[in-house]
Amino acid sequence: MPSRFLRHLPMLLLLVVLMGLSGFGAHRVAQQLGLADLQATGLHRLDLYTASLEREIGKYAFLPGTLGLERDVLDLLRRPGDDKLAPSVNAYLEQLNDRAGTLSIYVIDTAGHVVASSNWRRADSFIGEDLSFRPYFREAMASGNGRFFGIGTTRGEPGYYLASTLADDSRTLGVAVIKVSLEQLEKSWSTVEAPAMVSDENGVVILGSVADWKFTTLRPLDETTRRAFDQTQQYNRRALTPLELKEIAELDHGARLVSIAKKGPEMVSVYPVAGRFLAQSRPLPGTPWTLTVLSHLEQVDEIAQSRAMVAVVGAAFLFMLGLTLDERRRHLKDRLAAREALQKAHDQLERKVDERTADLSAANHLLQDEIAERIRAERTLRAAQDELVQAGKLAVIGQLSTGIAHELNQPLAALRTLSGNGVRFLERGDVATTRANLERIAQLVDRMGLITGQLRAFARKSSGQLQPVALCHALDAALALLEPRLSQAGAEVVRHCPLPEPRARCDANRLEQVLINLIGNALDAMDGQPAPRIELDCAGLDGQARLSVRDHGPGLDEAALSHLFEPFFTTKAAGVGLGLGLTISAGIVRDFGGTLSGANHPDGGAVFTLELPLLDETERHD
Repeated sequence: MPSRFLRHLPMLLLLVVLMGLSGFGAHRVAQQLGLADLQATGLHRLDLYTASLEREIGKYAFLPGTLGLERDVLDLLRRPGDDKLAPSVNAYLEQLNDRAGTLSIYVIDTAGHVVASSNWRRADSFIGEDLSFRPYFREAMASGNGRFFGIGTTRGEPGYYLASTLADDSRTLGVAVIKVSLEQLEKSWSTVEAPAMVSDENGVVILGSVADWKFTTLRPLDETTRRAFDQTQQYNRRALTPLELKEIAELDHGARLVSIAKKGPEMVSVYPVAGRFLAQSRPLPGTPWTLTVLSHLEQVDEIAQSRAMVAVVGAAFLFMLGLTLDERRRHLKDRLAAREALQKAHDQLERKVDERTADLSAANHLLQDEIAERIRAERTLRAAQDELVQAGKLAVIGQLSTGIAHELNQPLAALRTLSGNGVRFLERGDVATTRANLERIAQLVDRMGLITGQLRAFARKSSGQLQPVALCHALDAALALLEPRLSQAGAEVVRHCPLPEPRARCDANRLEQVLINLIGNALDAMDGQPAPRIELDCAGLDGQARLSVRDHGPGLDEAALSHLFEPFFTTKAAGVGLGLGLTISAGIVRDFGGTLSGANHPDGGAVFTLELPLLDETERHD
């Protein structure tokens, strides 16, 4: 072993040197390439930040000058003591401030005193304050316009001041000032990938996507500058502590490598706020401000380190490859033995695969048998459902039998009377009266045929074939079958159906069964009421036909709503119903491709809504 190690020692030393050089070179190249990409991205971010800031300020740049178009504002500046003009101007400024979304709007006379303000109702109103010391006022009086960022001396709110002089034909009357908040812009900056900040001509950070950076300084402030700040109250006596931003190195195109020290516990942010950054700055047009975008170097360093590790691993791989080739002959026998073991394992795996395939085939046959069994069960269930529907029809017919018997009893009695009178009139030779009696008998027979025909059509077992059905016609057929029960209950039926009436593809006979069940339930819900009322509505909207049945009963409680369409659930008394009507109705509607739902109406009572797909226009004209 020692002799083998000494024999390979020069190769190992060469490998260590090669790995070190390849790792250092790869790290350096990857870092340079990463910095170049980061600079290009930073320039694009500078463009975006600059455009957003210019757009935000530009929205309000015209506002101060527009106050000169308001005659009352100019008249107030000519007559500052006019008590009649001041309230109207204050109200105008207040309304303009609310609509523009600015912090405040106020008017200053030539002596620097505020004569009107949008916050005139507040206890801390600007009216009467002397703002002649503010730079934006002095700049506007000197050049016509003033721009200034500072903190308000009254409420301590930071904002951007835009000032313009107000003048008539002969002289300057005062200055209009708009104070704008840039807080919304800062919030939008806080969600991007890299932090940004804006510093003024004094090196003070006035805007920043990181809250802790605001009102810090990028360079030390001397006492003369601080005394000037105290005089102008630009920063309202803020401490203005240093940001502790240190420059590490200068790069091409004005970019710099900087570091920011960590202060206290690290704040929660979408990007790092401390460490090493690529700083790129640009002066903002029309302002003495400088916009700086800070791109963190963490990702560049990670990429450089990963590529250096790849280079080191590559060198190590080449070394191991050389060792493998050197030892290849000695390990040939072991490889042959391993190959034999692998072949054995392969054969064993093939055997297991065959066994598993046989198991899967058996499971597949069992699954096919189960599918066939479920298909048979589904057919049996559908047949049972059809039988339940037919049984439900017969149950309805049983309920209607009393009323229909009553309806048929009167025509039968009339037939008996008219036939007897016809015989007597015929014996007397009164042919005209006999003919009138026979015509009346024919009318009564037609009426009885109509009643029994509707009952026979409803009792007929459905074919199950879907065809175009006029929904209002189906509604009328259901009402005709329930007419004796409706008359017996004294129920008022309010029916609404548009023209042309909606049509849907379904089974008319089964649809009538659903409607009869819903209307019958509505009558049951209003049992015992002195003036029961049922509202039926049919409409077509957005490709859906909607039929609704509303009663004016007590409505549905929470338990009924949660179990409404469950089999054998009913709110009726024992022996009155099986609780299958709504379940079967919902299944019928589902077969039509529609839905059935129930709820309480806002004005009282329950309402059941049946929705079906409307028939296409092409099918309508078939």
